Amino acid sequence: MTTRKTQQAPILVTGVAGFIGFHTATRLLERGERVIGLDNVNDYYDVRLKKARLAKLKPFKQFTFTKIDLADRVKMHRLFATQSIAKVVHLAAQAGVRHSIDHPHAYVDANLEGFVNVLEGCRHHGCGHLVYASSSSVYGANTKLPFSVGDKTDHPVSLYAATKKANELIAYSYSHLYRLPVTGLRFFTIYGPRGRPDMAIFMFTKAILEGKAIKLFNHGRMRRDFTYIDDVSNVVLKIVDLAPRAGEAGVAPAQVYNVGNRRPEDLMHVVKVMEKELGREAVKEMLPMQPGDVLETFADIGDLARDVGFKPQTSIEDGIRSFVAWYRDYHRI
Repeated sequence: MTTRKTQQAPILVTGVAGFIGFHTATRLLERGERVIGLDNVNDYYDVRLKKARLAKLKPFKQFTFTKIDLADRVKMHRLFATQSIAKVVHLAAQAGVRHSIDHPHAYVDANLEGFVNVLEGCRHHGCGHLVYASSSSVYGANTKLPFSVGDKTDHPVSLYAATKKANELIAYSYSHLYRLPVTGLRFFTIYGPRGRPDMAIFMFTKAILEGKAIKLFNHGRMRRDFTYIDDVSNVVLKIVDLAPRAGEAGVAPAQVYNVGNRRPEDLMHVVKVMEKELGREAVKEMLPMQPGDVLETFADIGDLARDVGFKPQTSIEDGIRSFVAWYRDYHRI
């Protein structure tokens, strides 16, 4: 583990015990950055997985962990006031489209109030670049494919999507008012080792190995732009180093990118790949469309390819193989 940059100002990674946060922090640490990891380690899903991720980060001498809830204004202010934070990678959020239907206040607390607390910290304490997680869910009811960052995103079909759209608007306003460089990343169905238990690849793997039914909404007639975590963490590191600049005529230093695989997969094909990798057939429960879901996601990543050379490298077959290998090892199967 390298210690090349021990004296430099740290990068704050929120949601560091989460899936993308863990992988991003790992990559930053491996290249010699100092990282302050923030997480409230809530029980939205199995806390043991979050603690296992943190255990992998603690051996890095340049890593510091702080347990804070984003919505705690006093503690967030103190964190920024006492640390010379160079940049922020804000990946913490209350996730889950379906969960937002029954737990709306959790999304307001974390995704709106918590997000403003991060922006206020950046505004008042000289942060050079805020990179934050948005979501492909902002495209909502859009039917034009592929989804482009230039498309209108005025019809969210879940509260989670609405909070992510609000994040983009609030971030732009701060960027305009205070010339704060901000970059939003609309993630498209991220999967891979140490992934979230509430995501399809994880849930399907668990159910198939246990001989339980997998739930296929809209009778399996759905398509998703599955994006492998290594491709995602690679591009996040490049984006961290690419702070947008203010343009002419008062244009804010703000940017938004799609982060996807640019190749949507049929859900039934994904299930077949998993069946082959796991060596057993899935029990399938065909269900109608779930409220808050969309039929298809498909990312136009032209801007990201142009600006940082983003080119996803991982096929769905290779990605699922890596995930299943991790899953078997983690659960000792």
